[in-house]
Amino acid sequence: MTTTNQAPKRTLRDYVGLAARGFCMGAADVVPGVSGGTMAFILGIYEELINSIRTVGQPDFLRLVFKFRLREMFAMLNWQFLVAVLVGIFTAVLTLAPVIETLLETQPVYLWSFFFGLVLASIVTVRTRIKAWSLNPIIGFVLGTVGAFLLVGLVPTQTPNDWWFLILSGMVAICAMILPGISGSFILVLLGKYQYILSAVNDRDLLTVAMVGIGAVVGIVTIAQLLGWLFKNYHDVTVAVLIGFMLGSLRKVWPWKDPISWLQDAAGNFVLSDGHQIVIEEHNYLPTLGRNGATEILVAVAIMAAGLVLVIVLERLANGTQPVRSEK
Repeated sequence: MTTTNQAPKRTLRDYVGLAARGFCMGAADVVPGVSGGTMAFILGIYEELINSIRTVGQPDFLRLVFKFRLREMFAMLNWQFLVAVLVGIFTAVLTLAPVIETLLETQPVYLWSFFFGLVLASIVTVRTRIKAWSLNPIIGFVLGTVGAFLLVGLVPTQTPNDWWFLILSGMVAICAMILPGISGSFILVLLGKYQYILSAVNDRDLLTVAMVGIGAVVGIVTIAQLLGWLFKNYHDVTVAVLIGFMLGSLRKVWPWKDPISWLQDAAGNFVLSDGHQIVIEEHNYLPTLGRNGATEILVAVAIMAAGLVLVIVLERLANGTQPVRSEK
C-alpha cells in the first residue's frame, strides 16, 4: 500500500519565503568553503529538505515512477517545497556569482567576516533545537567539531580519473554540500578532482560530467535516507553533530588568512579558475593594528555583528511563520 507524506499547507507568501531561503542557500554555495546546508539549517528548512529528498529513494515512490502513476507520485512528493527552494538557489547562483566573486577578490576579509558571523550565530540559535544536552549529544557535538576542524585543514591528494572514482567523487561532494559546515567544492579539491571536473565542464566532456552527475544523484538520495532515519531515531545527537560541523568549519571561514599553497596539475603548473590561482592551504592569523589597521578590524567586526543579527532575525521570522502541517 502506498504511503503518502502530507505536505504542510502553505500560502503563496510561504512559498515566496521558501524561495528567499533557497536564495540564501545559493548565495552560500557560491562562496568556496561555505555550505548551503548551513543556511538551510539556520533558516529552519533543513529537516524538511532532507525528508523531501528522502522520498525520492523510497520504494513506494519508485514503484509509482515505474508505473507512470504521476498524480500519486506528485501527491507523495513534497514537490512545491522543492521547486520553491530550487528556484531560490538557482536565482542566487545566476545573479550573485559575479558579485561574490568580485568581493572575494577585492574585499575577502569583509565577505568572510559576514559568513563567519552567520555561522557563529547559527550555532547559538540552532542549539535550542536539542531538547536535552545529555552525554550522547555532547559526544556527538565534540566529534562533529573535531572532524570538521580537521577536514577543512586537509590538503589535496592525487587520485585516479577512472569512471568509478568520478562517480564516488560526485557522491561524496554532494553529501558534503548538503551537510552544514562542509563545502562540496572544497571536498572535490581534497579529492584532487576540482580541476579535472572544472575542465570537463568547460570542454563539454559530457561523459565525465555524466559520471559525476550520476554520483551526485545517488549520493544525495542516499545521504537523505540516512539523515532522515537519524533525525527520526536520534534527533538530538544528529543535530548536535551537525552543530559541531558548523563550529569546526569556522576554521575555514575565519576572515584573516594567508595563502600557503596553490592547486597544481601533474606537470606542476598552477591550476586557474576564471584566471585566478586556486588556494588549497591557508594559515589563519589574528589581526593586528599594525598589519590590518583599526578601520579594517572595526568594519570586519561590525559586519560579523550584522551577520549575527541577521541570523537571529531570520530565526525568529522562521519560527513565527512555520506553516501548520496537515494531519495524516
